[in-house]
This record gives sequence, C-alpha cells and structure tokens, in this order.
Amino acid sequence: MDMAVRSARVALVGNPNSGKTALFNALTGAHQKVANYAGVTVERKEGFIRGGEGRTMSVLDLPGTYSLRARSPDEEVTRDAVLGRLAGETPPDVIVCVADATNLRLVLRLVLELKAVGRPMVLALNMYDIAQRQGLRIDLERLSAELGLPIVTTVATRRRGVDDLVAAVEAAAGAWSPGAEMAWTAPDAAALRGAAREAERIMKACVQPPERPDTLTGRIDSVLLHPVGGLVILMALLFVMFQAVFTWATPLMDGIEGLLAGLGAWVATVMPDGIWQSLIVDGLISGVGSVLVFLPQILILFLFIILLEDFGYMARAAFLMDRIMGGAGLHGRAFIPLLSSFACAIPGVMAARVIDSKRDRLTTVMVAPLMTCSARIPVYTLIIAAFIPNRTVWGFANMQGLVMFGLYAAGILSALVVSFVIRRVFWRGAVEPFMMELPAYKTPDLRSVGFNLWLRARIFLERAGRIILPLMVLIWVLSTFPYPPEGATGPAIDYSFAGRLGHALEPVFAPIGFNWQMVIALIPGMAAREVAVAALGTVYAIADPESATSLLGVTLAAQWSLATGLAFLAWYIFAPQCVATLGVVKRELNSWKWMWVMVAYMFGLAYLAAFVTYRAAVALGGG
Repeated sequence: MDMAVRSARVALVGNPNSGKTALFNALTGAHQKVANYAGVTVERKEGFIRGGEGRTMSVLDLPGTYSLRARSPDEEVTRDAVLGRLAGETPPDVIVCVADATNLRLVLRLVLELKAVGRPMVLALNMYDIAQRQGLRIDLERLSAELGLPIVTTVATRRRGVDDLVAAVEAAAGAWSPGAEMAWTAPDAAALRGAAREAERIMKACVQPPERPDTLTGRIDSVLLHPVGGLVILMALLFVMFQAVFTWATPLMDGIEGLLAGLGAWVATVMPDGIWQSLIVDGLISGVGSVLVFLPQILILFLFIILLEDFGYMARAAFLMDRIMGGAGLHGRAFIPLLSSFACAIPGVMAARVIDSKRDRLTTVMVAPLMTCSARIPVYTLIIAAFIPNRTVWGFANMQGLVMFGLYAAGILSALVVSFVIRRVFWRGAVEPFMMELPAYKTPDLRSVGFNLWLRARIFLERAGRIILPLMVLIWVLSTFPYPPEGATGPAIDYSFAGRLGHALEPVFAPIGFNWQMVIALIPGMAAREVAVAALGTVYAIADPESATSLLGVTLAAQWSLATGLAFLAWYIFAPQCVATLGVVKRELNSWKWMWVMVAYMFGLAYLAAFVTYRAAVALGGG
C-alpha cells in the first residue's frame, strides 16, 4: 500500500535532555498511552496525531541515546526499535531526530548513525529560541545540505514549529519508497572516529559561536554553583518545598476530608445497617478515602520537582551534590536516579542504567529505595498531623513541615551511609569522575507543567482504583469474618481472620511499640506503602464504628502514644514496603541474591530504627 495514503509510524530519537518528551507531549497532547516494552522494564510511550491530510500517525517516544551502539538497556530498546528488531513492533516509517539547538556537537554523530539506517528522517532543532537568545548562529540551509535532511526549528514548550514538523514528517513519509532502507551494521572503532571527525567538520561549517556570549547564564551559575552558597540555596529550596507540602495543601485537604466525612455520614443514613453498609462506609470510604486526601500534597511536591527540572536547575543540583556523593561512594550520575526516587523508587532504579560502571550502578540501585518516595507521603502526613503540633517555630517555620523535612533528610543521609558501607565492605576503589553538560536555563511552560501534574494525578487515582480499592475490600473481608461466637464480649474484629493474625504477630513487633492494628496494616502495605494508611482506616472503622466518619488522625492520636507514632515514622524511613520495587530491582540486576540482600538490610534497619526511636521516646516521657 502506498505510504502517502496509509498511516505512518514516527519514532522520536535524541540525546537525553534534548526536549524530546516535551516535543512528544506537544505533538500528541492527551492522546497517548504508557506501557512497558515486552520482556523489559523500559517504559514505552506512544501517542497519536492527525496529519494535514486527515490520517492518523502514531508517534513513539524512544528512550534517550547518544549512539546506536547501545551501552545500556534503554539504548538497546532505542536501537532495536529504530532497526525494527523488537518483537511485535514494525520499524518506524519516519525517524525524527530531536536535537538541543544549543548543543549540536553531541547529536550530529547520532544523526549520521541514524542516516545509515536508511529510513526517512527529519531533524528537529528544539529549544531554538534559547539558541537565538544565546547568540548562536546556525546556518540552517547549509546544515540541511550537509546532512541531506529536512530541518525544522521547534520550541516544544511553546508548541512553536509543531505544525511545520508534522508537515515535514508527512512529506518525508510520502517521498519514501519501500525497500529503500539499507542493511545496518554496527560501526567499528574506525567508523566511529570517522563519524566524530565528520560531525566536528559539520559543526564548524554550520554553527558559529555568538559574537557576544550570553553572560546571564554565567552570572546565575556563579551563584547557584558556588561550593558553599550553592549548597545553602539547594537546602533552602528543599526546605521551602517541604514547608509548602503542608501549608499550601491544608485548605484542599480539609475540603476533601469534609467531603469524605459527609459522604460517609450520608451513606450511613440512607443505607440500612448491615454488611453492605459496612463494606461501603468502613471498607471503601474510610479505606480509599484516607489515601485520596493526600493527593494535594503529592501534587505540590511534583510541582516543585517539575518546575526545577524545566528551569534547568536539576543538573546544577547534581553538580553540587557530586562531591558529597563521591565521598559516600556514589557516582555523580547517581543523583538523577536518586532524585527520581523521590517520586517513585521504580523509575529511580531504572534510571541507574545511565551509570556505566556495574559496581556504581549496583550501589545506586541498592540505596535508591531509601529516598522518600511519594507513596510515603500519606503515611508521613497522617502521623505528623496526628502527633506533631501545627504551630510556627523560629517565627517563620511550620513545625510539621520541619519534621517532614527531617524525614526526607534522614532518608538521604541513610542512603549516603549505606552506600559508604557498601563501597567499604563489598568492594573498594575510587569512584569514576562525573562529567555532564549543564543545560541552558529555560522558563517553564505553564501548559506543560499543568499537563505533567494532570498525568501524576491520573496515575495516583488509577493506582487507588487498581491497587488500593481491591485490597481494601480484602482487608474489610478479613476484618469482618468470621463473626464473633455467641456470648462474645470483646470487639468483633478480635475474632476475625485479620484480628487473629494481628494478635499472633503482635509479640514480634511489641518491642518497637506496634499494636496489632499496625501489624495488620503492614502486611497489605507491602503491595504499596500508602495502602497501610487505607488499611488503618478500614481496621479502626470496623473496630470502632463510631470513628468511621471521623478523621483517622484523630483516632490514632487518641489510641497511640507519641512514642508509637514516632516509631512508625522511623519504620517507614527504611522498610522496603513495596513489592513492585523489589521486582524491578530483581529484573534490573538480574539477581535474586541482591534483591534479598536489599530486603534483609532494609527490614533490619527499619526494626532497629523503630526500636531505638520508641525506647528513646519512652525514656523521654513520650510513652
């Protein structure tokens, strides 16, 4: 069938941090889906656009790569997708190479490699506005002639050049004749050196440095990258971020709590007493609702991360942390995987592929789950709100925000300590030097920021529906059945499956101050950390029906001691309460041994930290 009339498959290829994903979002908007490639944990993002002639084109956002030589699993997926080697995948009809217009030197060699594949190709010079602002002079006509490719300038965050890019892709697809592709072979060392020389020649011929170099970036970096002042600014930004998680989210959280409490009370009045009312009110509303209330805080955390990344500050933060991380035995490139772990440990573990050294990559993977992921926020917030006074200290700081900052700091510090021990116990040797190119500063695009926040909210809500909801039904069943026998005097939940299991395991956790309800919450909490909050909501609602429509934090404050609450926080700093993360660790390292080493050391640290915290708090009068 003629390419001009059938749908085309378009692959976006480019170096990391070239704005490729931003361009993908600008092209496809909400018309995209995310999954994993078959057999690997690499994320697969595909979207759809409608061309000028009305036909639909699929767009694939491939992982960032510097070369088709493929030195990491991400780069292997990109290479195999471009060459049509992936199972169940056809090769792309058009390749769009996305380049950072401010830094063409690295991408030109990749362009030459992609040309050798023989597929139709378009070069998208992204962030072209920044290149112009910096004074770079790019001879687009000569560059196009030298490469033998059509070139389109784009500004993905402003959607500039998107229509021109779609038109160029359609033209390239229509001009291609099936069977014109070449047989690609991996380049040898001599071919790579030749490609590097050719890329350098094209660079000198087509790109002229600015006559008046941009000094604003240098002036900003002289402040943000100062060895002392830069670290102070980084700590101040993190401090403000965690303060905002509490202060900004409070009105929204209060509104959600009010809606859930009203919904529970309304359902209790319109439904007759019995098993179905208990399922809806105690199992679903009290369980799932106790997690949904934390959505505003999670979105505020992501708002800061997205803004700092879009602004170009994250690479600077990695540069600042390199000396500290190197002293603890971590490679400088580990900063990005560890930072990703603040959102979720799974992408953080996967992002460790960018580290070439196997030992450095293993160390990073082993400590990534110690970073405080967003799934811990519901647990932290619940306990902090229940036991830490909401008052101002030092005249400007919120005490609850300070405690949250301390919990994040404890996770970071523990990761540094564990990595130091790993380097000293398992292997010795100097950490490889860290080299990276700092991206240009950019003004974040509000539309892109809003779209990314919406994606995070959707993922959180889907997780609540897919994981938390069925688990809450299971917890409700285990906490309700079997019914107490005739003449029973204790609470009904004591006779249920969950009550019996909790009481049986309580002696193991009694030294760290945990009661049987907390033990029940830890078990389903292995599926996802935030499930523990929902489980507590369901268990306490069933154990005390009068608390079903009250706030869970109020119930915990009345039934737990301060020492117990603090021990629960200490447990969650270290415990590997996420089976999905453990599964990804096993797949990424291809080793059951290292996964079980992680389980053992993290549970050991969790128990020890909770024990010390509980005993210290009791000794100080918090019991």
